[in-house]
Amino acid sequence: MPVEWTGSGPGLPLPVDRKSAEPLRSQIERALREAIRTGRLGAGERLPPSRVLAADLGVSRGLITECYAQLQAEGYLVTSPGSATWVAATACPAPDRPVRATDSERIRIDFRPAVPDLSSFPREDWGRALRRACRQAPTEALGYPDPYGTPALREVLAAYLRRVRAVATDPSHTIVCAGYAQGLQLLLRALADSGVRTVAVEDPGDPDHHTIGTMVGLNVVAVPVDDQGIDVETLEATDARAVILTPAHQSPTGVVLTPERRHAVVAWASARDATIIEDDYDTEFRYDREPVGAVQGLAPDRVALLGSVSKSLAPALRLGWAVTPPHLSAAVAKHKQLTDRGSPVMDQLALAELLRSGMYDRHLRHMRRRYAARRQALVEALRKHAPDIRLRGLAAGFNAVAQLPPGADEQAVIAAARRRSVGLYGMSSYRMASKTRTAQLVLGYGNLTTDAIHEGIHIVADLLQAATCPPQGGTE
Repeated sequence: MPVEWTGSGPGLPLPVDRKSAEPLRSQIERALREAIRTGRLGAGERLPPSRVLAADLGVSRGLITECYAQLQAEGYLVTSPGSATWVAATACPAPDRPVRATDSERIRIDFRPAVPDLSSFPREDWGRALRRACRQAPTEALGYPDPYGTPALREVLAAYLRRVRAVATDPSHTIVCAGYAQGLQLLLRALADSGVRTVAVEDPGDPDHHTIGTMVGLNVVAVPVDDQGIDVETLEATDARAVILTPAHQSPTGVVLTPERRHAVVAWASARDATIIEDDYDTEFRYDREPVGAVQGLAPDRVALLGSVSKSLAPALRLGWAVTPPHLSAAVAKHKQLTDRGSPVMDQLALAELLRSGMYDRHLRHMRRRYAARRQALVEALRKHAPDIRLRGLAAGFNAVAQLPPGADEQAVIAAARRRSVGLYGMSSYRMASKTRTAQLVLGYGNLTTDAIHEGIHIVADLLQAATCPPQGGTE
């Protein structure tokens, strides 16, 4: 799509050599042709008015008018009386388009996990909150931001987390960051500075936990997850002094860390002088259970809670928070300052307005109803088209785990579904060390309509129920 500049558009610097024997008109015409041929000026882009370009280049307006007329005659430009001058669509080379393997396998119905309903972003509420922030922000707020985050957001965020997640915190230990991933990096760097060398992660679990831990120079060990959450006995056998958990809704299995294991992992952290990093993802969306409080509330001096609005509003906002143990707050804020000098202030103030006004809670209530309907659509679609498939992890969030029949080839099912333009995703991509005899799919339904869910399951139902290979060795 061509860029449509408003007003007179940006300047267009062209090389002009007044010492050259080549006439200025020829130089300018040649430079314009070259800019169009090389793609510097794209099809449909507007050129500066003749008087503006003439002033920029220090030549007469008549000279520029003659250049434009010549290039129009050659087919490079199009114009109309009293209107602007544009680059002709036929004058530009076709852009090189990289060939990708997926180009021939377009995904029409995508069960990608961990993607919220992007179409439901509250644009009007966000726009009002952003306009209010722009109107009311004091002048000093436009300087370099506080690496901890704006006081307005930290105050309302700390109060919100105390109310809805039973978090024990105050604004001085709440740090605003650019989403969960940055918060995790900042925490792991601060822990590495304090002498931590090994971090444990859940298996199966979020692959980014392993990637980020390795990136910051830590050894990463995988600890298995069962129906009660992370195996604390196996954790105790490692040399880890930090562990990353998703206790309220384990990613990707959906299990909840039991009360016994919550207390056990806190006891481990106290005995080991270790830190628990609690990933509080998608806990806003629960259906068949009472709210589960954060582990952080049990041991605020041992647990760092990470959250964001990526699932509740939209990933593109890049807004998150780290509720840190008191002894880590300054170190995390220091790394935040060195990383990006602080998160955008206006967005922070807009989020504070959403939280304070109740618009955020109202949006979450609306989305819970919407996701509940989509979850029910997934259950009904499988019951109708693939009744032998068992679903797990349905109590919260917008992902579910589908158990395929014994002997099913997970990757073969995924590849066959892709050829039918349906995106499926396997549990194997979440595993590090553990193996499984049974193939599993992680089905995301957050960004699909109920009709799309029914259609997608109908299209791949025979694949889900087919046994395509003999069982493989390993343990569940």
